[in-house]
Amino acid sequence: MDTNTGPILVVEDVPNILELLKITLNFKGYQVMTARDGQEALEQIEKTVPALVITDILMPIMDGFAFVQKLRTDPKTIKIPVVFLSATYLTPEDKAFAMSLGASCFIEKPIDTEEFLLTIAELLTKERDTSPRPMDQHEFYLGYRDRLESKLRHKNAQLARTQRLLTTLPDDQKEAYQALFEQSTHDRDAIETELKEIYKMIDNSQK
Repeated sequence: MDTNTGPILVVEDVPNILELLKITLNFKGYQVMTARDGQEALEQIEKTVPALVITDILMPIMDGFAFVQKLRTDPKTIKIPVVFLSATYLTPEDKAFAMSLGASCFIEKPIDTEEFLLTIAELLTKERDTSPRPMDQHEFYLGYRDRLESKLRHKNAQLARTQRLLTTLPDDQKEAYQALFEQSTHDRDAIETELKEIYKMIDNSQK
C-alpha cells in the first residue's frame, strides 16, 4: 500500500473557508500547507511537494483549473492526487471538465466534514501506479473557455435578478441581498478577467 506522509496543500482564496479546512485537517493529524491562489500554490510546491492537493476553482490570479493543468503537465507533480472544491462550478459539464484534468474527485461546498475526511484518507492510502493523461494545451484552453463563458452567462443572469430584487425589498431585508450582489459582482469580474486571458492564449496557440 502506497501511504503518502507528506503535507496536504489547501488552495482557497476565502480566508474563513481556508482556515476551516486547515483546522479540520489538523484535527485529524495531517500536516497542512496553504495558498490563496494557484500561483502561490505553485510557489509552495517548489519548496515542498505535497502528498495531496485540495483546491477551490474560482480564485484570483490563477484559478483551480489553470493550476491543476500546470500540475498535470509537469513530470514532478503529475501524480499528485487533486480534490476540487467548488460552490460555483457545479454543472455536470463543469465537473466533467474538472475530472478530465486528472482530478481524483470533485466535492461541492459546503462540505460534509465526515465524507470529506473519509475521501482524504482514502486518497492518501491509494496506490497510484499510473499518471493522469495530461490534457493537450489547446484542448485545455478551449474547454476552459467554454466553462468560463457558461459561468459568465450564469453570473450575469444572477446579478440581473438580484438587482431587480433589491429595488422591491424592504430596507431591513436589503443588506443580505446587497452582500450577495457584491459577491456575485466580484465573481463575475474574476471570470471576465480570466476569460480575456484565455482568449489571448487561444489566439497565440493558433499562430
